[in-house]
Amino acid sequence: MKKYLIALMTIFSLGQFAFIQPVSAQNPRVTIPDFADLVERASPAVVNIRTTEKVVVQQAQGGIPGMPEDQAEFFRRFFGVPIPGMPNGPKQAQPNPGKPQEADRGVGSGFIIESNGLILTNAHVVEGATTIYVTLTDKREFKAKLLGMDKRTDVAVVKIDARDLPKLPLGDSSRVRVGEWVLAIGSPFGLENTVTAGIVSAKSRDTGDYLPFIQTDVAVNPGNSGGPLLNTAGQVIGINSQIFSRSGGYMGISFAIPIDEAMRVADQLRTNGKMTRGRIGVALGEMTKDVAESLGLGKPRGAYVRNVEPGGPAAAGGIESGDVILSFNGRDIAKSTDLPRVVGETKPGTSAPVQVWRKGGTRDLTVTVTDAESTQAANKKSDAPAPNTNSANALGVAVSELSDSKKKDLNIKGGVEVTGLGEGPLARAGIRPGDVIIRVADADITGVKQFEALVKGLDANKAVPVFIRRADSTLVVPVRPK
Repeated sequence: MKKYLIALMTIFSLGQFAFIQPVSAQNPRVTIPDFADLVERASPAVVNIRTTEKVVVQQAQGGIPGMPEDQAEFFRRFFGVPIPGMPNGPKQAQPNPGKPQEADRGVGSGFIIESNGLILTNAHVVEGATTIYVTLTDKREFKAKLLGMDKRTDVAVVKIDARDLPKLPLGDSSRVRVGEWVLAIGSPFGLENTVTAGIVSAKSRDTGDYLPFIQTDVAVNPGNSGGPLLNTAGQVIGINSQIFSRSGGYMGISFAIPIDEAMRVADQLRTNGKMTRGRIGVALGEMTKDVAESLGLGKPRGAYVRNVEPGGPAAAGGIESGDVILSFNGRDIAKSTDLPRVVGETKPGTSAPVQVWRKGGTRDLTVTVTDAESTQAANKKSDAPAPNTNSANALGVAVSELSDSKKKDLNIKGGVEVTGLGEGPLARAGIRPGDVIIRVADADITGVKQFEALVKGLDANKAVPVFIRRADSTLVVPVRPK
């Protein structure tokens, strides 16, 4: 009986295997890549970067390093521990007390992009360093010269005096695919030429104004900063720059600067020593689904202009607070974070065509881009709210006429000032006394009478956008009249 059961199980198992789909050319089997040859080729072009800074060494007061003086005295008295610099303890020598001394500042990574010693790394690796030391895999150490760094993109270029060095080929970060294998080489915790591997987990991840990061699950830790992110062809597709962490260590998510963006910055740094960016003088706000629908856009798109700098390029070009920028210099703007990148890449002095959404339709404007380092407009002061002269209306607010001085300070042509709040949609939306209502739906507000008449005619079943001016910002609040 036992032999019969065994035979049945064997036949059943064979029957199961008969139904397994064979691997075909249309459905290839995915295998884990062997990175050994790739690492062997790439590692010699990855460098360790050590930085130092000048610090002033004070005359020692005695004690145990890292221990408060009162605790050190406790150990000396009750346990007889001899403490350097304390009575009955050995004397501690202090070299040149009060004078600047070279002290280690930090450790990072970098990689060679040209055989003459040109190296790419992160700005935060070399920022504030007095001396930059670069160590190659053959243990040769060089003092490096900082050619330039850009803190906004966290890119830096350094140069060592060497020739015929191995270099890494650069890939195309625009062709990176989510799910593809990648690896990082660097010096986590100072452990030189450490290799970690994983996959690309997301693209175009917004964590700053100027960079859409490559997100990976490659283990990256302090010291990996500035090292290369490589594809399976051994090409650099990014610079490891940041991690998402609540502990200070790797937690499964790391971010790399796309190499295309990094090289655009590096080319300016090596030529000019700094990064020149365009600016137009606008402050941006978030474009939500509710705001987009209330403005008639349908779906969230474009960059919502929260504020326009008085006298700035955008104001001169006709852009107004409350506009939505849909395209700039021929490039579509999908979300607010796209605009700073597109404007930043535009050469100062360029007359750029701009398409904006305003009052239910598009308008074509032209804005002349200026240098981002130019002087910003001075902060504006605001008047105290005027007395309450009107009772609450269908929007739940009491308003008064706006003084000419406040119009000038806020750089607006008209509006009414909120002087009181009742039970209504604007109060629930967080509007407060002192705010200025400058537009309701597509109608600009010119005064109290016009505002009250407009509010009375609103459809209670339809949400409308109310444009609020607060200090130097313009808010869009979609509301339904009560």
